[in-house]
Amino acid sequence: MTHAFALLRLLPMSDRDEDAEILALSHQIMVLERQLRQDRPRFTPSDRAFLASWVAGRRPAAAR
Repeated sequence: MTHAFALLRLLPMSDRDEDAEILALSHQIMVLERQLRQDRPRFTPSDRAFLASWVAGRRPAAAR
């Protein structure tokens, strides 16, 4: 049932939205994999670049 609702949610998404969600999910997986190895998670330069670009894209147009 959960997968059916997830599929319905993806139908109205544009390609850009899907790409952004895939990028965010893959980043979350990488972070969780590092945490599972019992290492203290640290932000790598790519983590920082991802977060900066994600935050910049989420700001309202008037704030840019």
